[in-house]
This record gives sequence, C-alpha cells and structure tokens, in this order.
Amino acid sequence: MVLRLGSVAPNFKAITTKGEIDFHQYIEGSWAILFSHPADFTPVCTTELGEVARRANDFAERNVKVIGLSANELKDHENWVKDIDEVNNVHVDFPIIADADRKVSALYDMLDYQDITNVDTKGIPFTVRSVFIIDTKKVIRLIITYPASTGRNFDEVIRVIDSLQLGDKHRITTPANWRKGDDVIVHPGVTNQEAAELFPGFRTVKPYLRFAPSPF
Repeated sequence: MVLRLGSVAPNFKAITTKGEIDFHQYIEGSWAILFSHPADFTPVCTTELGEVARRANDFAERNVKVIGLSANELKDHENWVKDIDEVNNVHVDFPIIADADRKVSALYDMLDYQDITNVDTKGIPFTVRSVFIIDTKKVIRLIITYPASTGRNFDEVIRVIDSLQLGDKHRITTPANWRKGDDVIVHPGVTNQEAAELFPGFRTVKPYLRFAPSPF
C-alpha cells in the first residue's frame, strides 16, 4: 500500500503503554498525529516525546489526539517513559505503540532502508521519524519524514494543523511562514464578489493572489 495525502489512514490494532487499541476507534471524532521513533532510550526521541507531553494542552485545544510508536517491546516503553518524564519534567499521558515486530511501521512505510546503521541487533531496520496528521474523516492530510538524526519541529506540526483546520472551515489557504493570526490567502476558487462577502477588506496583489485578515 502506498500512502499519499488524501489516503485513508490504515487501521490497525496494537499494544500500547495505555493498553490495546484499535487505531480508528481511538481517533474517532478527533484529528490525530501518529509519529514514529527509531528506538527507546535514545537521546533525540527522549526530547521529542517530552516536547509532545509538554504541549498536551495545545493539541487538546485543537481536538488532536497524539500517539507515538517505537520499535521496541512494551516493557521497554514503560521504563523509558519514566526517563522521559524525569528528563523533561512532564507526564507522558498519550499512548506509545510497542511495534517490535514492525507491523505498524511497515503498514505506514516508516522503515529506514537508506541508513544501514539504523538497525537493531538482528539487522532489522528501525523506524525513521515519520509524522502523519490525520483529520476527523481519518484522511491523511500531511506526511513528513525526518532522518533518525534530526529531531522534529513541533511548532511546525501545530502550525500545519492550524492551517488545515482553518482551511477546512473557511475558503482560504495560507502563505509561506504563516502563523496563527497572520493574514491568509483567499482561495483561488472564490470569486471577487464572494470574497467581498466572505472577507470584507480583502486586498488584491495579483488577480491570483488576494490576502484577507485571518478568520481566527
């Protein structure tokens, strides 16, 4: 299966630090972020999971459920969470999938076949740092893959969620480096007459580029 933007996120059942879950049931009615990690007890992953826990309120405000994944056993996850909490002064309250057999990793094409050092003792590839943003219809709206050596920017993940949710609610797109509260772009499919009603005070830079105040 090739996953692209617009694909329905594949369902799966898995053991996690919060018990067994059915993924579609877990995210029902919410947006979701599924993000993978190369391995437990690794430095970059420890900072990433701590950051996600620290920003729990940011995700809750946006109706986003988060779920992590690492290619280790459940017992390792449970011990690792203690380190994450201690190092980052947080409480990890979201599930982390125990994917030692790489079933979910393979389903979502999260395995690293380029970096030959990114393997376990049996030579099986670990996961890379994949991010999937999934909407309330269980449709994949964003896919980002980072190398194992580079931690993710969760400011960017939240920025994209804001952009997607705003675009779903209003007929807009967002420009480069846009942040919540900045001016937005009137969708090309909106006529000037419609724009005058929807976005009073919109301004035209080019016929195809029209800015309007943020509807937030």
